[in-house]
Amino acid sequence: MLPNDLKMKNRSKTLYWIFTGLLSASMVTSATRYFLDIGQFQQYFTAFGYNGRIVVPLAIAKLMAITVILINKWPGLKEWAYAGLFFNFILALEAHIFLGDSQFFGPIVALVFLGLSYYFYRQLPKTGQSTDQ
Repeated sequence: MLPNDLKMKNRSKTLYWIFTGLLSASMVTSATRYFLDIGQFQQYFTAFGYNGRIVVPLAIAKLMAITVILINKWPGLKEWAYAGLFFNFILALEAHIFLGDSQFFGPIVALVFLGLSYYFYRQLPKTGQSTDQ
């Protein structure tokens, strides 16, 4: 492997882990907040037009998606995890814009972290090598 190729591989791997770490931290924080104040978040979701009972399953789904992304053992499932988070963030952004509140910054930042994590994930070698080496 040429030195520049190795540099690009290492750069992509480093950036993948930085953005995946930021995405993971934001999802763990979000899920934890949901669990710590379920009643308040159920009210928020109802105001957004969603069923309030979705709060706990959504928190669990966020944690499961991040787990699948971090473990990196099931590429097909990892693609679905990225897709699920994408749709979650898009719907959150739409809900905040629809309500006219100022809380739409969080979903935008999450979309950026998700997009960059996915982009650099796709830059990593796909020859059966794990990204945790």
